[in-house]
Amino acid sequence: MAARQHLKPLVLATTTLTLITACSNQDDSPNIEQVSAQPASEQQAPVPSIDRSAVVSHYADLAQATYEDALITARRLDNAIDALIANPDDTTLDAAREAWLAARVPYQQSEVFRFGNAVVDDWEGQLNAWPLDEGLIDYVAGDGYQYELGNGGATVNIVASSEINVGGETIDVTNLTPQLLADLNEIGGSEANVATGYHAIEFLLWGQDLNGFEAGAGDRPATDFATGDACSNGNCERRGSYLKAASELLVNDLEWMVSQWSPASAPNYRSELTAMAPTDVFQKMLFGMGSLSLGELAGERMKVALEANSYEDEHDCFSDNTHNSHFYNGQGVQNVYTGRYTRVDGTVLSGPSLSALVAESDPELNATLTRQLEASMAALGKIQAAAESSEAPIRFDMMIAPANEQGAAAINSAISALVTQTGSIEQVAQRVGVAALQPDDAGHTF
Repeated sequence: MAARQHLKPLVLATTTLTLITACSNQDDSPNIEQVSAQPASEQQAPVPSIDRSAVVSHYADLAQATYEDALITARRLDNAIDALIANPDDTTLDAAREAWLAARVPYQQSEVFRFGNAVVDDWEGQLNAWPLDEGLIDYVAGDGYQYELGNGGATVNIVASSEINVGGETIDVTNLTPQLLADLNEIGGSEANVATGYHAIEFLLWGQDLNGFEAGAGDRPATDFATGDACSNGNCERRGSYLKAASELLVNDLEWMVSQWSPASAPNYRSELTAMAPTDVFQKMLFGMGSLSLGELAGERMKVALEANSYEDEHDCFSDNTHNSHFYNGQGVQNVYTGRYTRVDGTVLSGPSLSALVAESDPELNATLTRQLEASMAALGKIQAAAESSEAPIRFDMMIAPANEQGAAAINSAISALVTQTGSIEQVAQRVGVAALQPDDAGHTF
């Protein structure tokens, strides 16, 4: 889990993305007959049609577009939270939940930019750290609440408190601001003390999932945000204040990350990245693809939960959205290789890609990795389809139950596909001039 991050000064610059198309030198190249007629000393090597620096620039465009969509959907979530707090009922609560689910789609595709780009990795813990000890934030059920052993913050209940004491440190939490919540991340030195980000918001919208391996997500009542006598479980106004502060922080953080990838905000991370040698950026691109495929998605997010039969290790555990979370992680890997991203408004961004670059020098390798990426998406898609079935949905926390052999087979199939494609990602790295990729396996063996 990434280290706690503090709020940064933010500058948002939203730009219109320009699609970059590959230029071809085919018309200027000698034909086959001309080449064969030339003396060997005068023959020239074919000029690649894919500009390596254009691949780098388009990678930055992909990141910018993905984070812009994450910001757009986070703002919609923030508006839905405003409506929930103003008029808490089943309709506004359902709308806020739907907005949260929609916000996860672009964000999960952005995680491929985390590995290899320190500007993202150093920042993402404030947005996506998990699993969390939710008793830090709000009330929890006494029976079945599992938390990190020895975590002094696991039951302090910020929502119900004006001050908390963790590890001998007393903190005034009367005024629930975005900065305060950011400062409370990993309080007491425990990574399970997650006070901010998507999963803190998820918990406040759904509440605990107390169904174990059985069907059902969290079921927080809308009256938990009501006023006066209609308030359930106490502290409803503070619960709404916490939710709003967490939502504002999420928007704030995403605004900052968009500015890091926008050409209009230079000097920034994008300007640093595009000034690097293309091979150095290819290393970042492929390390991100390989590490998310192998150590993070196949390992931390799937293998751990399955082998331990632990719904506490489920990624989107309160909402039972884990199947989509995994699917869009896989989509992000495919996006970077193909240079293609479908935006939340339905438009498609495409341009010079690693796939096109590899196809010029090793079309067989490109075809192999392309097939493997499609195979992993198909395997993740089967998990998604089972979870979204209209007849008898089987969500990820049901699939990892000890007796669910069919669920285990589906998850292992996805893990195997992700591991397989990582091998080809390493071969692609060699083909484009990356000396050593060594994607992060997070300590797992496959």
